[in-house]
This record gives sequence, C-alpha cells and structure tokens, in this order.
Amino acid sequence: MSLQLPLPRLLPTTIVAMAALLAVKSVALVRAAVPGAPPPAAAGVVPAAQAATPPAATPAPVARPGPAARSAAVKPPEVPRAPPADPPVSESERALLLDLRNRRNELDAREAALASREAVLSSAEKRLAARVNELTALQGKLEALEKARRDRDEANWGGLVKLYETMKPRDAATIFNDLDTQVLLQVLDRMKEAKAAPVLAAMQPERARQVTAQLAQMRGKANAAPGAAAPAATKSGG
Repeated sequence: MSLQLPLPRLLPTTIVAMAALLAVKSVALVRAAVPGAPPPAAAGVVPAAQAATPPAATPAPVARPGPAARSAAVKPPEVPRAPPADPPVSESERALLLDLRNRRNELDAREAALASREAVLSSAEKRLAARVNELTALQGKLEALEKARRDRDEANWGGLVKLYETMKPRDAATIFNDLDTQVLLQVLDRMKEAKAAPVLAAMQPERARQVTAQLAQMRGKANAAPGAAAPAATKSGG
C-alpha cells in the first residue's frame, strides 16, 4: 500500500517569498541612494518569512516487507510435474497385443453369431410348440367329431338291427334277398348270432353263401385294423 505525503500550502509560501524578495530589493535601492546607510531591518524579514513558512510534513515511514514476505514474493510458483512416460513398446509386444485384439474380436463376433442363432432357434421352437398345440387341439376336435359320428351311426344301425331282429326270420330273409349288399353286411354284422342264423337259413342259398363270404372278409379286415372290431364284438350274446 503506497503512502501519500502531505503537500505544503503553496500560496502562503509564495506570498512570503515575494515579500522577502521585495524587501531585499528595497534595501539594495536604499543603500545605493544613501552611502553608508545602515541596512534596514530587512534581514529580519527573511527569517520571519522563513519562520512563517510551515515546515514540510515529515513523510511517514514506509512499511518494509519482512523476510518471509520477501521470500514468498521471490519464490516462483511450483509447476506440476508431468507423470513419468510409459516405457516404449517393443515390436513383439505390439504384435502380441494386436493378435490378442484380433482374437477377442473373433470371439465377440462368434458370441454374437451364437446369440443370434440361439434367438432364431428359440423363436422357431416357440412357433413349433404353438403349432403342435394347435394340431393337438385340432386332433382332439376331430377325434371328438369322429366319435360322435360313430356313436350316431351305431345308434342308427342299432335301431335298424333291432327292427330286423324282432321280425320273423322268413320275413327278414325275404327282405335280405333283395337288400343292398353293403347295407345287408352292416345289418348282419351287428345282429346277434342267434338272431342272424335263422334269417340266413331262410334266405336263398346262393345269396346266403355270397353274403356269408363277404361278411367273413369284412370281419377279417376289421380284426386286422386296431380299434375297428368293436361292432363285431357286440353281436355275441342272447
């Protein structure tokens, strides 16, 4: 912090100096006009003027910085040290690092391909499972429809068979002689053996032999097919 010294008052000093100068000139003129004249009291004017001039203010002592402050001001700021440089990489190490990087890239690409393939397989498995469920449900519906159809057919054939079983054998034989062969086979196959024998005996011999041979052939095919011999198994009994 700089210290400002008080300036002396210039106007009073100037006036006093001019008055002293005027007195000196007056004394000089008087001595020149009157030789041997004693000098007037001009000499006292100068000391008076000097006494009237206020003394200059003594400047305040400037505070000098201490040794610690001087050392702090002189000491340069510390520059941060750079980290030590890495040792140079040799050609073999660079080649090894490049080979490792290439292998890692290959492994990443292979892993991405496997993940994509697994996603495709998972999606295909889900679609296949959904399709299997649809086919299973459709198969169940078809089997239910087929069973309902068989039950309905059996009910229809059952009513027709019961009708012929209640008829007299000769009357039933007369109808069977002219009945369609496929219909006759279905009826005879469902009739009880005790009811079918008198009817066959009353039929025309040639017609009875033909129907008997076809009935045996139909039952042989039915026995060869699994689950298809149920109607033939129900006709035994009284």
